[in-house]
Amino acid sequence: MFDPKKLEQVAKQIQESMPQPVKELGVDIEQKVRQVIQAQLGKLDVVNREEFDVQTQVLLRTRQKLTELEKKMAELEEKLTTKSKSED
Repeated sequence: MFDPKKLEQVAKQIQESMPQPVKELGVDIEQKVRQVIQAQLGKLDVVNREEFDVQTQVLLRTRQKLTELEKKMAELEEKLTTKSKSED
């Protein structure tokens, strides 16, 4: 769901900011930090990048269709107005 490289980077930054005695606890601390970060990120109401990209494409297609429909509507309104004026 989340980019493992980014999680690794955040975990590394947290570990590097810890005092030396804590750093010496090594792998166990790194694993615990990763678990906590993943648990907290899992609680967030977010979508992953793939879902976001799919929805962006859907939105772009919808916007394109809306633009086309607006153009057709304007053409029909123009024809209706022209027809009304010619009947007067």
